[in-house]
Amino acid sequence: MKAILVNEDKTLRWDNVPDPVIKSDELLVKIEAAALNRADLMQREGDYPPPAGCPEWMGLEVAGEIVEIGETAGKCSEWKIGDKVCALLGGGGYAEYVAVKYDMLMPVPKNCSIVEAAAIPEAFATAYLNLFIEGGIKEGNTLLMNAGASGLASVIIPMAKAFGVRVITTVLSEEIANNIKHLGADRVVVTPKEDISLVLKEELEAGHGVDVAIDCLGGEIMGKCIHYLSHGARWIMIAALAGRMTEIDLKNIYVRNVRIIGSTLRSRTPEVKAQILAGIVRDVYPKIESGEVKPTIYKVLPITEAEAAQDILYRGENIGKVVLTVG
Repeated sequence: MKAILVNEDKTLRWDNVPDPVIKSDELLVKIEAAALNRADLMQREGDYPPPAGCPEWMGLEVAGEIVEIGETAGKCSEWKIGDKVCALLGGGGYAEYVAVKYDMLMPVPKNCSIVEAAAIPEAFATAYLNLFIEGGIKEGNTLLMNAGASGLASVIIPMAKAFGVRVITTVLSEEIANNIKHLGADRVVVTPKEDISLVLKEELEAGHGVDVAIDCLGGEIMGKCIHYLSHGARWIMIAALAGRMTEIDLKNIYVRNVRIIGSTLRSRTPEVKAQILAGIVRDVYPKIESGEVKPTIYKVLPITEAEAAQDILYRGENIGKVVLTVG
């Protein structure tokens, strides 16, 4: 089969690799679409190696068709050859086929295309993990989701809204603010015009401070913002794209009982990931199938144009997910 490999100069090529050989508890999926994630860029740069036992090529979420089922997988699941599925991977999605453990698969939701389904596993699992497991968010809470134009925000914002959460998000321009109106955030802060820390102070003083923050930016502003949260709030760090260092008033943390939580999906055990996927099918799929929550697709390109697709993420121009089609 073919897969996307990284050359020494960090360019990409579509080249031959060995066919996957499934284990007894795995299924073979013929990939029809693979969604991009910022982790793919980090892996390409050599900063985010795949877990042991995973293929060396990138790709954390795919959708396609089951073409082979291992003996144990057949006994432990109800999957059938020909089922359309989406899958959460440790790596290996930029390819024609991938071997997947039976509990890392989800059905394609009823009203979703294969392209939309490919954009579900990683982003929805990250959203579910940080909203409900780490964040413990509840109806009536307020969420701060930084970087409202990101692929992850395009999932987290409507998911939070569907569960009755008030959402504040940040963007870099009025144009981007207009482009994400469909996500339904209650307050969109254009950071070159408004200081987000002052906005959070205003919100707190008005009686609806932030209960959960999901932050992929970090940097200096994180330390300023964390002073203005509700009592018992959770600030969840999932990346530090704006800088790894900040300054925090520690007294404010313990007086307000604020928790700072570091969280990545990739570091979770396979058992925990399987529980997250089961939770998505149980809790979130009804809202996907009703149309309350849906993946936002920015652009679709053939897998042979993976480098151009990743360039969209490097430039930060996407509002929602970029997806590669295979075959």
